[in-house]
Formats: sequence, structure tokens, C-alpha cells
Amino acid sequence: MNRRSEEQVLTDGDLSVIGRIRSASNATFLCAATVDEQQVHCVYKPIAGEAPLWDFPDGTLAGRERAAYLVSAALGWDIVPHTIIRVGPAGPGMVQRWVDQPGDALAGDAPADEDCGEPDLVDLLPAGQVPPGYLGILQAYDYAGDPVTLVHADDDRLRRMAIFDVLINNADRKGGHILVSTDGRVRGVDHGVSLHAEDKLRTVLWGWAGKPVDDDALADIATLDGKLAGDLADQLGEHITGAEVAALRARVAALLDHPVMPAPDRRRPIPWPAF
Repeated sequence: MNRRSEEQVLTDGDLSVIGRIRSASNATFLCAATVDEQQVHCVYKPIAGEAPLWDFPDGTLAGRERAAYLVSAALGWDIVPHTIIRVGPAGPGMVQRWVDQPGDALAGDAPADEDCGEPDLVDLLPAGQVPPGYLGILQAYDYAGDPVTLVHADDDRLRRMAIFDVLINNADRKGGHILVSTDGRVRGVDHGVSLHAEDKLRTVLWGWAGKPVDDDALADIATLDGKLAGDLADQLGEHITGAEVAALRARVAALLDHPVMPAPDRRRPIPWPAF
């Protein structure tokens, strides 16, 4: 029996629901895609379960998740887990490879160790306490009313994600949308409110605002620019409008012409809650 790739199993396998992810704002299910003896865990978001938004057209969030994956793949950065559009138990929707994380029961790991005192990649710490290797983003108050500082690690994996968010115009990069997988890679999920034609960048990853984009990233962005002049634009056009594809190309060109990370310039540059 020929063994299929995980991508083939996601596309062709029988999709069964394991449970619902209650913390999500839209209908979101943990599923298993199965072909013969092969099984791949995935997240399934049916289009029918998308909550209406005032600033994004109804029924487009699943397609934007697929489009964000296509941009990630074209860059070669492997930020977004493999994402497709297919029919599931509740109709057409987005299906995305589950990210196995340390201590995740789905990964078959032992429970994670107790908190070792190290901050997460994105974290809230007592006011003014920014440890070495971290960048302070803003001062705020926690739910108890105590002052805190939002920080994130000065980490090249996050820097790539921050650049990616600028390119796709991500309106919802929360700390909880940043996952560290069992292989040590940092993955981004929940890109349904991205790729709008208007500026909507909201992210917790502002630590590199005003800093130059590195040469390696610029080389990959130039490659993306070339692909957008070819078949990639047509692939994206299946999921977002022509105006939104044009806006993506304009953001790519702007970053190549002026390779500096933008700074917040709007009233609410960070999604809230931040996690």
C-alpha cells in the first residue's frame, strides 16, 4: 500500500469531528482526516460558521486563510500550516494541519514541565520588567487592574512573522495565534481577517518598528514579487478580490522600495484582547 503525504490525507481523507474549539470566535473544530490507516489531525472552520464582521465581506474568512497560506508558501517561510479549502461535515470550509505543541496530548508527549519562570514568546509581565532578549511593546492593565507590560521575544522566528503580517495586512496577530511546534518552529494561525485592501495591520509584534528589513528577507520578498506577476496572483484571485491582490502587490513593492518595518499609526494597532 502506497503511503500518502499528509497533504494528500488532508485533501482526500474522510473528515471526522473530534471536538469543538470553544475559545474561537467562529465555529472551529478539531478533526481527523483519515485514509486507510493514515490519520492527520487538523482544524476545520466551515464557512457557514463564520460570524459576520463589519469590515470584511461575509463568507470570505476561510478563503483568506488559504490565501495567507499561499503567500507563506511562496515566501518559503513555512509560517502558516498547510491550509486548503474543502467540504467537511458542516459544508465547505478551511482545513488546516494541526500544530503539535510540547505537552499537547495529540502529539503523544508527556505533560509539559511546570512553569520554569521563562516568559512565553509573547507575554504580559509586571510593569517595567522587560527581561534580556525581550522587547517591550506597551503598558497596560491586566484584568485585576494591575499595571503590566506587553513584551515579545527578540527572536528571528518572530521577526519573520512580523514581516509576513505586514505583507498580508494581518488585522489580528494575537499572542495566542503564535504557536511553537514540537520541532521548534514558530507557526502562525488564524489569518481569516487578513489581506484587506485597506490598511488594517493590528499585531502584538511591534518590537521591530522602524528597524530595517534584513537582506535575506528582502531576497525572499523579491521572489514573492516575481511569483505575484505570474500564477500566484491567479491562485490568490480564487479567494480574495482583484483589488486585494493589487493591494498585496503594492505592499510587497513598498517594502522592497523602502525596506523598513512600519510603526503604529492608528488608534488601535494591537488586537484586544492581546491573547
